[in-house]
Amino acid sequence: MSISLAETFFNIWNSSGFSAMTWQQLLMICVACILIYLAIVKKYEPLLLLPIAFGVLLANLPMADLMAPPPADHSGPGGLLYYLYQGVKLGIYPSLIFLGIGAMTDFGPLIARPSSLFLGAAAQLGIYIAFIVAIILGFDPKEAASIGIIGGADGPTAIFLTSKLAPELLPAIAIAAYSYMALIPMIQPPIMRLLTTKKEREIEMLQLREVSKLERIVFPIVVTIIVCLLLPSVAPLIGMLMLGNLFKESGVVERLNNTAQNALINIVTIFLGTTVGATAVASTFLRPETLKIVALGLLAFIFSTVGGLLLGKLMCFLSGGKVNPLIGSAGVSAVPMAARVSQVEGQKANPANFLLMHAMGPNVAGVIGSAVAAGFFLTMFG
Repeated sequence: MSISLAETFFNIWNSSGFSAMTWQQLLMICVACILIYLAIVKKYEPLLLLPIAFGVLLANLPMADLMAPPPADHSGPGGLLYYLYQGVKLGIYPSLIFLGIGAMTDFGPLIARPSSLFLGAAAQLGIYIAFIVAIILGFDPKEAASIGIIGGADGPTAIFLTSKLAPELLPAIAIAAYSYMALIPMIQPPIMRLLTTKKEREIEMLQLREVSKLERIVFPIVVTIIVCLLLPSVAPLIGMLMLGNLFKESGVVERLNNTAQNALINIVTIFLGTTVGATAVASTFLRPETLKIVALGLLAFIFSTVGGLLLGKLMCFLSGGKVNPLIGSAGVSAVPMAARVSQVEGQKANPANFLLMHAMGPNVAGVIGSAVAAGFFLTMFG
């Protein structure tokens, strides 16, 4: 009886994931738990970091095979997350996320001050700096482009581009992008104070003009036509972004607008985050390249902030001191976090300063700018 019981426990052990656990998988499970902690306790971009972290956990559980493709002879099904991941692989989820973002975005500040487009463009500097450095470090152009896009501070765009050009780097790039987006309140302020004077930070800006409903409706249509004709490869992102915004501004499809900015984007976020995290298996994630990607992501964020600030200083000079250069740092497309950082830093220098709406112009311009950068890379290397 004792031998039979021992054999039973032995068989249970051998058929369990515990017997197949490697130290690499155990390490990745620990990484997943740390990311879950950061999402829940520190609130670092929890809407995406939490499902990404749990996806990492699921992917590294031995014998679960949640990301396993179906057998070549089609004798059985693949894993659940394998099928859900097709939405990432085919570029469906990032585009649907952009539909929801468009439905929540107010382009009014950008329309009121079109010069904000230049600040949004300047704040993509980090993308190209990181791209060049990645090439120098030995990454091929497709990998370097995928790493560089981290500097746009736009998670869905980073996932969209990487899934097309370098899918093997997707987990490292996604985790780096969302981690640094969450750390913007820590990364940007020292750079902002270093590159601007107290006098510049104290500048109060005039109230923006009122934007008419006609302008708000025409804007997404015109942007879609111009950008998609110029860079057809970015049509899925820009098209969905502007369709969502047209839902919002038209005022005639309230049900569609509510669905896009609530139920739809929430459902897609769950699928996107979990399946992207599930690509972070130990065999592909625990490599020296991952550390390089994390370092290059930080470099990209720093130089994107620098690019926006430097153009902000130039606009301040050309306008005779009417533009507060702090709004330039909001040109990274982390909406609305980067704009809030500009507001906070402006009020620290001058309590009467209200920069939020002025910073929202470059902020939403950055969303378009990062998508255009992704379209450029797809045209060049796709």
